[in-house]
Amino acid sequence: MSVTYQESNARMSQVAIHNGTVYLAGQVPADATADMRGQTEQVLTRIDELLAQAGTSKEHLISAQVWVTDMAEFDQMNAAWEAWVVAGRTPVRAALEAKLAKPEWKVEIMVIAALPEA
Repeated sequence: MSVTYQESNARMSQVAIHNGTVYLAGQVPADATADMRGQTEQVLTRIDELLAQAGTSKEHLISAQVWVTDMAEFDQMNAAWEAWVVAGRTPVRAALEAKLAKPEWKVEIMVIAALPEA
């Protein structure tokens, strides 16, 4: 089966689609001056955009990986996540503290989703 790539450059693609599954690269906030909740909301909005572009949505999430720079702000990330995720369709998820590529980023999220059945 073939793989489709979207929003690609020499380093990476933002989306890869294979065998009915959509894989997103880790998404980071566009405006790093926001607090943890604001940065998380930005990331989730971008995830919505990329999933729609790929032909799916957060209703079809399978898994998520979340990295935060400070577990003291974990509750703020979770508040944004819980307001966004579809009740009854929550994906499996791992969340951990990590140093991100830019010191101003507070959160990075990577998801995998299924394409809806035709």
